[in-house]
Amino acid sequence: MKIGVTSQNFRTITGHAGMTRRFLVYESQPQGVQELQRLDLPKEMSMHEFRGEQHPLDALDVLITAGCGQGFRQRLAARGVRVIATSETDPMKAVAGVVAGTDLPPPLPHDH
Repeated sequence: MKIGVTSQNFRTITGHAGMTRRFLVYESQPQGVQELQRLDLPKEMSMHEFRGEQHPLDALDVLITAGCGQGFRQRLAARGVRVIATSETDPMKAVAGVVAGTDLPPPLPHDH
């Protein structure tokens, strides 16, 4: 399973997923979870701007973020990616929770 995490600073889970251009990508394997890569996309590749056919996020099974709108969820669902919003800030804890099938803490409320 490939799991992406929105992380503008490559250290913590960040929100505003539609505008995010930086992602940590992990893969769950029998021997554990490992970081595969760090995506640092140009502005036109943020999901807010992107209108093309194939996107690097299409390779994910799950995307974890601190916050996103319903439109973002729908766009990724159409691409076969499940979106999970959470208040957890540690990427490895969140990824481990998804792999284990445990619920992550809900996202913090915020104004749009």
